[in-house]
Order: sequence, then C-alpha cells, then structure tokens
Amino acid sequence: MSLFTKAETQTINKALKIVESKRTISNAISSSELAKNEAILFNATFEREVFTVFLLNSQNQIIDRVALFYGTINAAMVYTREVVKLVLYSNAQSIIISHNHPSGSLEPSPADIRLTKELVSALDLIDVSILDHILTGFGQAVSFRELGII
Repeated sequence: MSLFTKAETQTINKALKIVESKRTISNAISSSELAKNEAILFNATFEREVFTVFLLNSQNQIIDRVALFYGTINAAMVYTREVVKLVLYSNAQSIIISHNHPSGSLEPSPADIRLTKELVSALDLIDVSILDHILTGFGQAVSFRELGII
C-alpha cells in the first residue's frame, strides 16, 4: 500500500520541479531549516527507508541530490565506501545526508548516530564535511546538527 495516492505523488513531483526551476545559482543551504525543507520535499514520496545525499559546492549550493541506498520499511544498509566514492566523483565540497523513517518517528536510532559519526570521520580524511544529517518522517524533520550529534 502506498503512502500517497498516484495523484498526490504526481503533485509532489510537480512541486519538486517548481522548486528546482525557482532555484538560482545564488541559492545556498545556509541553515538547518533550509536543509530540513529540502530533505522533506525530496523524501516525501519514498515508501521505504531511503538514504539520500545532497552534494554541495563550495558555496553550499546543491550540485545534485542522490537517493543512494534503498532499504525496507524500517532499515537501509549504507556503505561508507559508496558515499565516499560518490562525493569524490561529484567533486563536492560538503554534503548533507538524509534518510526517512517511514514510521514517522523522528527519533535517531543508535545505528543512525553511529553511521553519522562514521561518515563524518571517513569524509574528514578527504576534507569533505557533513553539514547536517536530516531525518524525515510524515512531512517533518529533525537536524542532527541541532541535536548536537554533529
């Protein structure tokens, strides 16, 4: 059973296109609030857990959004090596990571926290910073930076 109807999914996809068309080169992710809004919109139609990476340039402008790992209704396997490869390939200066909890829970799990710290350490070796990890569920989001995890 889908979280959204076909019509709702189409509306969300149209909204994504409108937001993208309004973005200019000067738009940067300058706060956790903006990062949360981007993640909520991007993750809105996923029915299962999906780990996404927002690749940013040196001005914190979005280069690309990549749904990198798809999981089940309550878990997604994330491989640090693949995140590092994506970052190197894209030549990103920094990233924002995000994943959704289809249950709607905005409580970071111990595994979420452990993964975040592992990715911060790995990317630190190549001088790429994780600006935030955004957890989304049911149109809401929480920032690991605001929680003091990053």
